[in-house]
Amino acid sequence: MNHLNNLECVTLFVDDLARARAFYESVFDAKPIYSDAVCSVIGLGGVMVNLLQETEALQLVQPVVPAASSAGPRMLMTIRVGDVDDACERLRQNGVDLVNGPIDRPWGRRTAAFSDPSGHMWEIAQEIPS
Repeated sequence: MNHLNNLECVTLFVDDLARARAFYESVFDAKPIYSDAVCSVIGLGGVMVNLLQETEALQLVQPVVPAASSAGPRMLMTIRVGDVDDACERLRQNGVDLVNGPIDRPWGRRTAAFSDPSGHMWEIAQEIPS
């Protein structure tokens, strides 16, 4: 298994682990697979998301220094949904403010974006029937 096409886990460096854990459990209806004092791993589909307290990030990426959450987003994670408008309503009911959307994109998707408490960007998307 030497292929680089089997994404297992995404690690997100978070400012406040308790707040991030509560956000992901509420918004994504996710339950922790593993949790300790510095991280909480949840499952989203077939991928694990590791919420890691940012103070622990350096040991994983050194000699590179992790950017502060105030530096702005550097990636966008997309979740496919059946109905973006319905998903946006559920997000709003969970206290999530949308960054943009819903928007019909020229590449055939209806999307909306939001961020987690540490500024990680998420997008929900559905195919627009042609």
